[in-house]
Amino acid sequence: MPNQKDAKPEVLYNGIELPDVWPPKREVPGLEPMEVPYLDNPPVPILIDVGRQLFVDDFLIEETNLSRSYHQPKKYEGNPVLKPTTKLEGNGTNPLPFAAPVSGGIWWDDYDQMFKIWYQAGFCQTVALATSRDGIHWHKPTFDVVPGTNQVLPPGLYSDSSTVFIDYDTEHPEERYKMLVREPQNQPGAKYEPKAALLTSADGIHWVESGVAGAQHDRSTMFYNPFRKRWVFSVKATTKLHGRCRRYWERASFLEGYVWDWDEPTFWACADNLDLPDPEIGDTPQLYNLDAVAYESLMLGMFQIHKGPRNSICMQKGAPKTTELYIAFSRDGFHWHRPPRKAFIGPVKDPESWERGYIQSVGALCLVVDDQLRFYYAGAHGDKNLISDSKWTSGTYANVCTGMATLRRDGFCSMDAGTQGGVLTTQPVEFSGRHLFVNVDAPEGTLKVEVLDESGTVIAPYGKENCHPVTADSTKQQVVWQGAADLAPLAGKIVRFRFHLRNAKLYSFWVSRDATGKSAGYMAGGGPGFAKGRDI
Repeated sequence: MPNQKDAKPEVLYNGIELPDVWPPKREVPGLEPMEVPYLDNPPVPILIDVGRQLFVDDFLIEETNLSRSYHQPKKYEGNPVLKPTTKLEGNGTNPLPFAAPVSGGIWWDDYDQMFKIWYQAGFCQTVALATSRDGIHWHKPTFDVVPGTNQVLPPGLYSDSSTVFIDYDTEHPEERYKMLVREPQNQPGAKYEPKAALLTSADGIHWVESGVAGAQHDRSTMFYNPFRKRWVFSVKATTKLHGRCRRYWERASFLEGYVWDWDEPTFWACADNLDLPDPEIGDTPQLYNLDAVAYESLMLGMFQIHKGPRNSICMQKGAPKTTELYIAFSRDGFHWHRPPRKAFIGPVKDPESWERGYIQSVGALCLVVDDQLRFYYAGAHGDKNLISDSKWTSGTYANVCTGMATLRRDGFCSMDAGTQGGVLTTQPVEFSGRHLFVNVDAPEGTLKVEVLDESGTVIAPYGKENCHPVTADSTKQQVVWQGAADLAPLAGKIVRFRFHLRNAKLYSFWVSRDATGKSAGYMAGGGPGFAKGRDI
């Protein structure tokens, strides 16, 4: 076995070379935003064979005079799409009705060809499973775990929060579904300390408790990084400066190496000085939770930022705490770039709203349905009539439902040109595909592309004068040149793409191996038409 110093560094799918020490031993920072090393020193070339290439940061951009716009999803007018209706969820039997993921999981299960959502039924009670044919209208089937209910968490376990992932890489069918359940603190009647249980399942219904994870506070979660084939624990922690924050722990195996002491996981992420307080509350923001998933060529993160008030104040009002969701992006799975500091999904500050507060993300974050990304989230109304010093009887955690918001596919960010036009030149890239595709909004404008060699010279016949102008609003539009069948002659060579836009918005580009435009990227929670969560 080679010495650590002689081992080759890990090179990622995009060309980023990881440091010898991984995860990085990050010192507990101040309140400055996280540094993202690969943005300062991108690899040469950048490898673009995996997934659509999004312009959410400057990683792919060498030079441009286009402007960048970040976009937010639109909430579904029919929200909430899932709400407490059964005895299990507390409807009519419990003062704290609850039917929403506390992370949980949202997935298109291509094995059964249906949408599935694992969610918390009843406040800090159990995990249930609902299914759907369209991702909007949900059915609560009955299972034999607790006859007459849709409960799937084995009796005797309780859930403060849980995370469910479908493991498409596993060689063990009985472990196809994986779940972390962190039990609640001070569960009424409990005679033991809360634990973080690791569960596996062959069908997502019948779960086996297969292990226990290390020390962690409530609201800890996990996710899978398929680019590196690593299971990652997002471990809730606290510091005096940051309050709630996150530590990081990864392993190649879901069931091995997950026992740790409090201080072993690496300090990871926190709220920073760009996270502004709620002007009506004034409390210092804290990082309440961090969920993540692979989407196309990068990792999406959802930072749940706690804006206050303190739990004790909320419980005396029977009102939910204010939390908001902020989107984040990572190309190495550890360092997060968070340029849009406007809430991606936030509460509706109306005492009558079902989503008055306590907005939370879902494990796997979103589904890909046709030209849309569908983000699911939890929201709470509360109950002003339930005033208590105990979270088990306070209205703070009452009447929690699930909503949905939609965004254009790849629609997090666009590079924009007005009527005067503009240009974007990529960093040096390398690919093995044949067909260039773009996600572009240009029904009243144009997009043309030329290909440059390493010295910056246009490669014939891939000049803009030979490029058929794109005048369309399409999330998957092929780019072609007169005199060239495809990009096959350039495969394996280092090139740059130069995009010329007029009155247009460019969201992403990619080089597909075939004319169907498949990207080979990852699809978050998946969607109809995708196999094993990928566009392949």
